Amino acid sequence: MVKILMVCLGNICRSPLAEGVMRKKLEDHHIEGIVDSCGFEAFHVGDTPDERSINVAREHDIDIKMLKARLFVQSDFDRFDRIYVMDRHNMMDVAKKARNKNDLNKIDFIMNAAYPGSDMRIPDPYMGGLKDFEKVWEMVDLATEKIIDQIKTNKFITK
Repeated sequence: MVKILMVCLGNICRSPLAEGVMRKKLEDHHIEGIVDSCGFEAFHVGDTPDERSINVAREHDIDIKMLKARLFVQSDFDRFDRIYVMDRHNMMDVAKKARNKNDLNKIDFIMNAAYPGSDMRIPDPYMGGLKDFEKVWEMVDLATEKIIDQIKTNKFITK
């Protein structure tokens, strides 16, 4: 079983989209797994995803409106095999919570699944329009497809 955590700032735009896409792909490929998402901004805790994320997901037959924003906690290192971040700020925030090298080894930029070593960020669409959310969808869709490929070819590292 794979256990994946998606992380962004507020847990209302990028990471819930990534969670929804990853869950659907695991289901479509009959792969047993757990996917969750979280953030570092307490302002949105308990909120549902941004309406624009919900709409973009719905356009692709994925329902994320039931998700609720939560904060990253140190015990997430124990619960998840891989922790995917959306940008450098997320990387720094998660890394600061790491207790040891094992924790640090679980963290990666989600886009490194598609473009290894690039540390490419997924831009935060919050201040943008629907087009920005659709771009996030495209990037997350590509990255999660590569993660599925890694899982199917036993290149997905579980701890």
